[in-house]
Amino acid sequence: MSHIRLVKGFVTVGGWTLGSRLVGFIRDVMMAAYLGAGPVAEAFLIAFSLPNMFRRFFAEGAFNMAFVPMFSKKLEGGEDAQGFARDAYWGMAGVLLVFTMVGMLAMPLLVLAMASGFRGDERFGLAVIFGNITFPYILFISLTALLSGMLNAAGRFVATAAVPILMNALFIVAMLLADHLGWPMGMTLAWTVPVSGVAQLWFTWVAVRRAGYRLRFEWPRLTPDLRRLAVIAAPAMLAGGVVQINLIVGRQVASFTDGAVAWLSYADRLYQLPLGVVGIAIGVVLLPDLSRRLRAGDTEGGRASFNRGAEFALMLTVPAAVALVVIAYPLVSVLFERGAFDKADSINTAWALAAYGVGLPAFVLHKVLQPLYYAREDTRRPFYFAVVSMLVNAGLALGLMPVLGYLAAALATTLAAWAMVAQLWWGTRAMGDAVRTDARFRARVWRIVLAALGMGLCLAVVARILAPMLADGGARYLALSILVAVGIVSYFGLGTLIGAFRLTDFRAALKRAPRG
Repeated sequence: MSHIRLVKGFVTVGGWTLGSRLVGFIRDVMMAAYLGAGPVAEAFLIAFSLPNMFRRFFAEGAFNMAFVPMFSKKLEGGEDAQGFARDAYWGMAGVLLVFTMVGMLAMPLLVLAMASGFRGDERFGLAVIFGNITFPYILFISLTALLSGMLNAAGRFVATAAVPILMNALFIVAMLLADHLGWPMGMTLAWTVPVSGVAQLWFTWVAVRRAGYRLRFEWPRLTPDLRRLAVIAAPAMLAGGVVQINLIVGRQVASFTDGAVAWLSYADRLYQLPLGVVGIAIGVVLLPDLSRRLRAGDTEGGRASFNRGAEFALMLTVPAAVALVVIAYPLVSVLFERGAFDKADSINTAWALAAYGVGLPAFVLHKVLQPLYYAREDTRRPFYFAVVSMLVNAGLALGLMPVLGYLAAALATTLAAWAMVAQLWWGTRAMGDAVRTDARFRARVWRIVLAALGMGLCLAVVARILAPMLADGGARYLALSILVAVGIVSYFGLGTLIGAFRLTDFRAALKRAPRG
């Protein structure tokens, strides 16, 4: 895969992920309108975060980071990649089936571990009920993640990028039905979680079969390849556990302020829009590509892949970060403030969004740098780095809580992300020329920052001018559209003028992007 094809892959996956995130955002807007930041919303958000947290721990964070390089190298070397995938699939299914049952039995303890501030009020009981309903989602979505890793390694990006659209569409339909038929909204959302997991697994299973793979049932067995997979995955799993502790600390801090769990969750969803589009695109495309190049001994190609991935990440996330900070309140108030979500909720969510926004480039650079280690089957050093990041996060969140309240959780998450990036970057020094920045990256990176700051100034001026429109219920959508247009035009205009990028790069990638 040339670096041009790599960028095309980023654009393809990013485009589909953008569609998924937009549908997901509609889901969140509807959820905010129906539930606001009240106890049902907070209980559901904690319950839904439990299987998602363990999913990142088992599948996306650890198992898949070890599985994808091994599967990619077997494909590249003409070995039995299908047999390896079959053993990994049914082995993971057996482990997760047991884990799911244990998790459901221990649900009250899990809820307390995530949000001890719920103890003694109605949020606790609701969260336990919702948690028992949603927890089986971890089984279905983790198996989906493994199948997605197979498709990504085979260069079939569209199917995996499109899967989340299915989940979000089911949530939207469920909320509309609940509103129309009078079903309890919280219970409806909880039952939609496992249903969406089954739907995503079925969709991905069909895509894998169409790609030519057959994963017939076999009783789980510990093969030599799976032993090696476990050895590689264990440090990554520990690293994933450390990262999830950061999430738990944030939820704990928020649970002691009524509404804060919801404020942080809605802010998280907004900054996840650019993070997901760019970060998922990079994670999906870059890791398999680096793994293949390492096996082939293509040092120069690996360097080009890494540099274009970092450049692509910064080109899109730096301006997004500036925008999330400068126009945080207009974004939140226009997009969320309706129904049960009031002005006070908008103000508190906007503060959290601005805090998260500062860390957006770090969250994506993390996804650029981590594959450099996993492609080399080095999962130990990321674990050590994650431990340091966890200590930074916990120390700041708990230390700043008496001063900043719930905002301490958001700010600590951001600073811990930058600490993680600094360590990952420092650790690449021993990897040689394959991870050194090239002349093009060094020439463009400072120009990208300058163009983003210029855009931020334009947004601040225009937001002040449009303040009356942004406060007008009928005109606020037009005002926000103008703000977004100003941001796009000013950033790409300034960026092109000073040489931060060339628009022809985007047009070429869009025209030639792979479709399967």
